[in-house]
Amino acid sequence: MKVKFTETVLRDANQSLIATRMPFSDFEGILETFDKAGYYSLECWGGATFDSCLRYLNEDPWERLRKIKSKVKKTPLQMLLRGQNILGYKHYPDDVVRKFVAHSIDNGMDIFRIFDALNDFRNIEVAIDEVLKRKAHAQGCICYTTSPIHNLEKYSKMGKQLEDLGVNSICIKDMAGIMGPQEAYDLVKTLKESVKIPVFLHTHSTTGLGPITYFKAIEAGCDGIDCAISSFAGGTSQPATETLNYALKQSGHETGLDEKVLKEINDFFKPLKAKYVSSGQMDAFVMGTETDALVYQVPGGMLSNLIAQLKSQNAIDRLDEVLAETPKVRKDLGYPPLVTPMSQMVGVQAATNVLVGERYKNVSKEVKSYLKGEYGQAPGEIDAELIKKVLGDEKPLTIRYADTLKPEFDKVKNELKNIAKNDEDVLSYILFPQVAEKFFKEREEASAVKVSYSIIKK
Repeated sequence: MKVKFTETVLRDANQSLIATRMPFSDFEGILETFDKAGYYSLECWGGATFDSCLRYLNEDPWERLRKIKSKVKKTPLQMLLRGQNILGYKHYPDDVVRKFVAHSIDNGMDIFRIFDALNDFRNIEVAIDEVLKRKAHAQGCICYTTSPIHNLEKYSKMGKQLEDLGVNSICIKDMAGIMGPQEAYDLVKTLKESVKIPVFLHTHSTTGLGPITYFKAIEAGCDGIDCAISSFAGGTSQPATETLNYALKQSGHETGLDEKVLKEINDFFKPLKAKYVSSGQMDAFVMGTETDALVYQVPGGMLSNLIAQLKSQNAIDRLDEVLAETPKVRKDLGYPPLVTPMSQMVGVQAATNVLVGERYKNVSKEVKSYLKGEYGQAPGEIDAELIKKVLGDEKPLTIRYADTLKPEFDKVKNELKNIAKNDEDVLSYILFPQVAEKFFKEREEASAVKVSYSIIKK
């Protein structure tokens, strides 16, 4: 059996280890080599890369995508898309989702991994539809979590739902790295029996389970896995590409990967890792193994956020209370998967409940929006008393929230006619208004300086 490898060093490994601060100039020199390695795909865009390019790196994310595509001509490029959230933190109208997908494909994107934090597939339908219309690859996600209501039967139904939506493949997305090897085997086996399309698995090395989880998933027929070149693997990143390639080949699997090229890629990234470690961008904490997630079922990133929040309020001594409160809040909210933005919402609410001394005396505006149904359908029953306390007599939405949103793209494009150079600029602004506006201004100033300099030279 051939196992497909997706390389994550440019997106998820970059995001997980150095908060997506790798500029294009740092990896430009290795791009053409990626094409010789034999990867199934190169994950290089989406997730937090878009925001980070504009906010921290002074790069146009669309230009970055075009530059990558100009050098990586054979290996399909892959991105992570949050369905109706696109790459932002709220739901956007359908016209914006469709425009974003269309322009992503025009600029070089091939494979779209599309997920919704609540596994409410109404929130990924439009993105999937547009990807398929444009003849690109739509990969639908199942966000993996554990709870009394999440079981093989439920996940099998989700797989069938995704197949019915027409996706080209399915990805099991274990964002917290909490999936054990037996769970992976059972889930992949169940999905392979219930759907006809390829099944991929995504996990993190956070808890140390990653490599054995992948191995058992492949035993059950998993078609592809996400790995990171070894200098950017481990910790909160993915398991190492070379390690899994070695182990799988030894056990009789085909991978299509070229070890010499993998070494060339890793040798390129080794000094970059040393640079990020010495500058403090790559913290020792994210490179370690964090098994607390297996005890608390709290992802590593969520745990570090909780710790930082409590430290800032001089309440770190109450961490155990907050960790005990977290699963109670999650239960009250209908067992949402702990992935962005739900992990932040549950964690902040648990800390608030403990520090205020009364449960739900203060409720964040995000949790209120969630209770109103603005994020989608909760996986399980939300506590009725909590809904009553927060919403009063207001009834939660039962329709898809995006159905209440008016088309926005043409309106914003008209407002930006003196600022935006193209449709891509308009999309950047819709997703991150203040950040994009600052970027456009600085770009204009830099352009004016270049013009002045060229005039002086003449």
